[in-house]
Amino acid sequence: MKDNNCAYCMGGELLDKFGIKICDLDVSQLILFKEQSKPGRCIVAYKDHVSEIVDISDEERNRFMADVTKAARALHKAFHPDKVNYGAYGDTGCHLHMHLVPKYQGQDEWGGVFQMNPDKKYLSQEEYAEMIEKIKACL
Repeated sequence: MKDNNCAYCMGGELLDKFGIKICDLDVSQLILFKEQSKPGRCIVAYKDHVSEIVDISDEERNRFMADVTKAARALHKAFHPDKVNYGAYGDTGCHLHMHLVPKYQGQDEWGGVFQMNPDKKYLSQEEYAEMIEKIKACL
């Protein structure tokens, strides 16, 4: 099931506005968030256009969370953050997805929610490609 207005469903120009697909996982896709003020920030988006985690079976939920875990392990291995924050939002884009936001002691605020899109740090195409290869190597 796909939604023609959804970046996670359609990819292409819709996704290009904020992310770059890294790869497919078991039941989701791993996407690099273009705004990289938190080095390694990614999104794990479920394969189908569902709004809520309660809209999928227990088996699919477990597989989705295994994908989130696999991605988080890769981020820890690739970037060595002190903490990864997890955010599941979707008030405007109702597609089940989770933000994985690495945080680094001394560089980041602690004790609060990360900014959704601080719009501070964007990389060159070469830097994105290097980051993607680093993540893929750690999956």
